[in-house]
Amino acid sequence: MRSFWILRSGKSNTFAKTRILLLFSIFIQFLSSQAQSLLPSKTYPTDFIPPLDIRPLLAGSFGEIRTNHFHSGLDYRTNQREGYPVYAVADGYVARLRVQIGGFGNALYIAHPNGYTSVYAHLQRFNERITQILRDYQYRIQTYDVDFPLLPIEIPVKKGEIIAWSGNTGSSGGPHLHFELRDTQTEETINPQLFGIDIPDQVKPQISGLYVYKLHGQPFNPNTPKQFIPVTGGNGVYRIAKPEIEINGETGFGIITSDQQIPGGSRNGVYSIELLMDGQIIFSSMLERFAFHHSRAINAHIDFPTYITTRRTIQKSFLEPGNPLGIYKNVVNKGLVNLSDDKPHEFEYIVKDAKGNTSSLTFKIKHNAALSSSGTLAPGIKTFKHDRINEFSAENIKLIIPKGILYSDINFTYSVKKRPNAYSELHTLHNRLTPLHDTFSLYIKPDKSLEEHLRSKALIVNANGGFAAGKYDEKTGFIKANPKTFGSFFVALDTIAPLIRPINISDDKSMTGENRIVFKISDNLSGIRSFAGTIDGQWVLMEYDLKSSVLWHTFDYRTQPGKHLLQLSVTDMQNNTRTYTSSFFK
Repeated sequence: MRSFWILRSGKSNTFAKTRILLLFSIFIQFLSSQAQSLLPSKTYPTDFIPPLDIRPLLAGSFGEIRTNHFHSGLDYRTNQREGYPVYAVADGYVARLRVQIGGFGNALYIAHPNGYTSVYAHLQRFNERITQILRDYQYRIQTYDVDFPLLPIEIPVKKGEIIAWSGNTGSSGGPHLHFELRDTQTEETINPQLFGIDIPDQVKPQISGLYVYKLHGQPFNPNTPKQFIPVTGGNGVYRIAKPEIEINGETGFGIITSDQQIPGGSRNGVYSIELLMDGQIIFSSMLERFAFHHSRAINAHIDFPTYITTRRTIQKSFLEPGNPLGIYKNVVNKGLVNLSDDKPHEFEYIVKDAKGNTSSLTFKIKHNAALSSSGTLAPGIKTFKHDRINEFSAENIKLIIPKGILYSDINFTYSVKKRPNAYSELHTLHNRLTPLHDTFSLYIKPDKSLEEHLRSKALIVNANGGFAAGKYDEKTGFIKANPKTFGSFFVALDTIAPLIRPINISDDKSMTGENRIVFKISDNLSGIRSFAGTIDGQWVLMEYDLKSSVLWHTFDYRTQPGKHLLQLSVTDMQNNTRTYTSSFFK
């Protein structure tokens, strides 16, 4: 801290004393803020009970690094099987029921009087009372995937009441219960362990790598030079083999770290990361809570280019200017270091899990003026700014990137070439190693070989995979789509209807011994938009599992003994429809 002024006159001495007291108070507040920097922003209620009555082992922790998002809750292992009772963690009422083809699958939301909402996902089934309300709603609007609110008087629940059974529905990668606690008003998701939900853990986080990034005044980009520093140690104490790391110019750091609940268990995410320089915090992140619309910014939190090319997860300890996440505290100079003296500086990473188990990595940094201090940013045809709308157009193509989609400024690149068996050229927009926070508008004009009667079947395809969508605009002659990534795009046609393969039914078959009708469905390009089944002309509920592509109808009181006519229609995103018809006996 800088020395205080010394003044000679009596009045000045009084002023000086007042100033000293004021500066001392500010200094104490600064020290206090440093000491309290990673405490939660508020105190949370601790009267919730666990949602399962089995030993709590986690397959995923809150805030864990996932592809394109932070994990929003706790994933409870269920011994690789389904059917464990799921309990309401506190008194409240079912405020929302949701059935998704992917995502959470079967999920329910309980609002509690204390201002928080508990969420239970990938459920196998709901209890009888909830199932009846769900089925009534599905039949009323005649669709399988639903998402609807309920009134407080419809399904009140008590703490400890069985509300459902654990499952593997939606995009689940195996049987487990996904559990969340959210702020009812803001819908931010919050780390459940802050509410007293106990997850036994005595294992300190592991630190397996340190990275040094040479920014040198340039935005972080796929060409940013970086150096990997091997890490040794264990049981909470880590170090590097080198006596010191030499840098010159603006430098950032990154760390590879994970946590285990039990030795040899799943490698989950950590709760907090602090980076200190000479004992002072210059960067910290803490996964207390986050907003869902910011979750994709995980791609700004990590070294995204390295993740895409190697699947190695490096958490950066410096901020890109367009990063909207609110998980950071005490960030000095965006976490970047620029030394000018010749003495070594002490650096330390402090990593904690949600139980407070702590690990540290210490290393020394020294300035070396002989090292290169020039930044690297590949040339482009146009500079796109992260904080404004960016537009680009060329022959037969146009794109508009809204403000807030880029995390850093880029030198945009573009190239075009012929593509066989396509209805346009192949347009390469920048590179797939630059992340985007949300969609942008892309317009491609198909070539003249696209006949008028096929225009409704035209769509834009990413040659790198993962995207095929779009709609022809009669006024402009362009096809518009909204991808979330850069890549190489071209126009193609989807004229092929989805496939329907019956599994246990055929024409005039007796289904007396069967409790359901089963199909497998698939689509070649744009993906399945909808499906609908009828028996004797009346709509019936068809349920769908995205992972296995299995579609089924479970018989109920609506199908009485006798002969019946089943009709199933499946439509893809370009409105190609296939219909299967069969009679059967029950």
